[in-house]
Amino acid sequence: MHLAYPVVLAALLFSVGVYGVLARRNAVLVLMSVELMLNAVNLNLVAFDAWLRDSLHAGQALTLFTITVAAAEIGLGLAIVLLLFRARGTADIDRATALGDPAETLPVEEAPNRAEALKGQNAA
Repeated sequence: MHLAYPVVLAALLFSVGVYGVLARRNAVLVLMSVELMLNAVNLNLVAFDAWLRDSLHAGQALTLFTITVAAAEIGLGLAIVLLLFRARGTADIDRATALGDPAETLPVEEAPNRAEALKGQNAA
C-alpha cells in the first residue's frame, strides 16, 4: 500500500478538525474537533511506522501515548464544559469569556440587579 493514501486521509481529517475548531461555537463540538485532529496525527504516526518498518514500533508506542493523553483531555474538557453549562446555562464559547461570577461579566448597570437575583436564588 502506498503511503499517500493514509497521509491524504489524515490531512483531510485534520482539515475538518481545524475547521470545526475555528467555526463552531459549541464547546462540545470544539472538543470533538480537537479529538478528530488528534486521530489524524495518530493515523500519520501509524502509517509512517509501517512505512519505515521500524523494529521498535516507535510510532505505534507514541500513538498509544497520544490516545491516553486524548482520553484524559476529553475527560477534563467535558467536566469543564459541564461546569460552564451549569454556571452559564449555555455551552457557547463566545459567552464564556470569564469563568468567575456570572454577575462580573454583565455590564456595570446590570451587575447589581443580577447579583441580587443570584443571592436570592442561593438563599432559597
